Order: sequence, then C-alpha cells, then structure tokens
Amino acid sequence: MNWSLYDVKVIVPIGGEATRLRPLTIETSKATVRLLNRPLIEFPVAELAMQGLKEFIFGVKGYINYRSLFDTFKEGVGFSARHRIKPRVHFKYQPRVDSIGNADSVRINMEYYKIQEPVLVIQGDNIFRLDVRKALEYHDKKEAMMTIVLKKWEDVREFGVADVDKEMRIKRFVEKPKRPEDAPSNLINTGIYILSPEIRKVFKSDKMLEMLKQGKMDFGNDVIPYMIDRGYPVYGYVTEDLWFDVGTPDRYLDAMITLLRELPDKEIEGMRIDKDRRIFVQGTSPDSVRRRNIIRNKYRKGKISIEGNVLIGRHCQVNEGSHVENSTIDNFTILGKSVKVINSSIMDRVFLGDGTIVENSIIGRHVEVRSSLGKPVKIINSVIGDDVVIMAGVELIRSRVYPHKIVNEGSKMNDTVLT
Repeated sequence: MNWSLYDVKVIVPIGGEATRLRPLTIETSKATVRLLNRPLIEFPVAELAMQGLKEFIFGVKGYINYRSLFDTFKEGVGFSARHRIKPRVHFKYQPRVDSIGNADSVRINMEYYKIQEPVLVIQGDNIFRLDVRKALEYHDKKEAMMTIVLKKWEDVREFGVADVDKEMRIKRFVEKPKRPEDAPSNLINTGIYILSPEIRKVFKSDKMLEMLKQGKMDFGNDVIPYMIDRGYPVYGYVTEDLWFDVGTPDRYLDAMITLLRELPDKEIEGMRIDKDRRIFVQGTSPDSVRRRNIIRNKYRKGKISIEGNVLIGRHCQVNEGSHVENSTIDNFTILGKSVKVINSSIMDRVFLGDGTIVENSIIGRHVEVRSSLGKPVKIINSVIGDDVVIMAGVELIRSRVYPHKIVNEGSKMNDTVLT
C-alpha cells in the first residue's frame, strides 16, 4: 500500500428517516439515538479513530440529520478531547445537496472534498469491530474497485446475502431471501464498504448518470448490482468480529445487552460498584462521585437490587425497593420506589414514578411516568418517544408512543401506535 490509515477517508451516509426505529427518530437522527448513554454513531467512529483514521464525513440529508450530527459533534474537538485522540479527528459534513441514496451521498462528498484516497463507507446504525488495516490490505491485494465486508449470520432473511466464488469475488446478492434455500450462502452484507478512489470514474459513467436521473443511487439496490454486472472487481471480506445493525428496537436492545456483557470496562466509561460484577455507575466530578456512592451504599445494604449487567449514568437516583436488571439508565434519571427495569434502555432525564414496571422496552429522553404504588404503570415490549407524559395506571403492551404525547390515566394500550 502506498498510503497510510491517515489518508483513508470515512464517509457515513445519513439520509433516511429511520422509520423502523420510530418514535425514537421522529426528532433525532438514528445516528445520534442514545445507546449505552452516548450517541450510537460514537461507537464506530471511536473504533476507527482509535486505529488512526482522522477524517470523517457525515453525509447528512435533511434538517434533522444535520442538526443532530452537527450539534453533537461539531468539528470534532470535543470528541477528540474526551477520547484522548491526538492528533484530533476532523468531522466534515455534506454540502447542502439532497442526495437520493447512500451511494449518491458518497458520490457527492468524494467530488466536493476532492477525495483521491481510499474511502471507507459505514452506516449510521451499525456498531462493529473491524481491523481496518487488515481489511484495506486485503482490498489492495485483490485490486478491488469495491470490497464489501461480509458477516456470517444465522437468520439471513433481513439482509442481502452474497454469492461468492472461490476467490471471494462477489457474483450477486440475493436481497432478503424468504426461505433458507433461496440464500446462496450465510454471508450477509454489513453495509461496510471499501472503495478505491477510481470509483469516481464509475460514478461519472453514462449509465450511472442515467441511474442518477432515475433516482436509483442506493448501494445495495442499484450500484453494487451495476458494478457486478459490468465486471468491476467487487470482492467480499469476511469479518469474525462483533457487528450489529441497530436499525430496529429489537436489534437495539440486543446490541445493548450484548455490549453490556462484552465491552471492556474502559469502553463502558463507568466505575464498578461491585468488583465481581458488571454493574457500572458513570461520572467523575465530585457531585457524580457522591451520587455513585449513594447508589453503591444502597446496593450493598440490599435497599436496591441490581442483577446482570447494568450501566447507570451520571447524577441518577435509584430509590429503595427498586430493581434493575440487564439495562441502561441514562444521566439525570430518577427511579422512584419499587421500580422495576428489566432488559430495557431508559434514556436521560427520565422520571419513573413509584411502582413503575418496564420490561424489554426503550424509554426516550425526558419522559415522565406518573406511576404510584396504588396505580402502577406497566410498559412491556414498547417504545416511548421523547418528552412523553404517562399518567398513573397506564398499561402499554407492544405499543409505541410518539414524542410530546400525554397518555391518559388508566389507559390500556395493546399493539397500538399513538402518533
């Protein structure tokens, strides 16, 4: 290779409305939905930055995506300082041009920023481990125009499945096969791509310009099939490392539980309150430390119960009789008395009143649950958007509530979407 990791540019196309994660993404880009008490996209960006990649381009389309990403990361100074990355990373943003697909976003940014180096494309709702140098060396050795990172997967029905030859050259993809026998392999497309700079010429070809006019510029549906059909060298690279598509609530919770179990302590960014168990409480300021000590003392005295792998954020309050299990509790959240949170994500500044039960659910930011021991609230297999107020005695089963709604006292909602 005649280039280093410092030369490689990372482009993150973020242009969709993330309908599968609604209501969490009504007013927030999917890339900045909070997971383990931080923006989701921070995981892959930190993973790559720690390996030496320094230039990240967010291919944002639309106001919500731009606002969410820029307000969170700006130019990268704060991110670099927090993760102790020197020299710092640089975050750039797509110019105000509406892309018509993730491949179009890459095309626009490669031209705008005059990129003449290899490009690593990642998705805004993926979390992964990847040895980038090893993958790039493979790409270089194969003399590939495009290398697609593949992952062995048990249930391939939700993904594009690669049909490869003995040299790992990709012959085709079968999109979301309905039956196992329809899948040519168990290798799925992770949405992580390595592109040679020569792909700019492909983007300028007559056929590609025609596809652009027709609004067909998605990698999976349009560009990859076109490149394979035209004989461009498109190869698969199989990773054995961790990878998650966090594009649905079920996958979000699966990723959360797995990361709580497997991430090294330093990446959790919290202190254990039990040296033998993965129970973390975050915060380093004197006030945060004082709050952590209060939680630790209640835990040691048996006044609260914490089971499995748990992350509790800064300035949280957990009152007596409460039980937390395999869950995350984000910053400035308050759990009243006898609250139960199991296999769930509670985002920041949430108030869960006495007796609240939350299981297998995601509770958005600044939600207020006015539960009481006499009229407890139950939230099971549900997703609650930001700034929702839920009155006493409510039961939400397999339901979704959009931001800023008020759920009236005593409401019983099953398989309901409140918009």
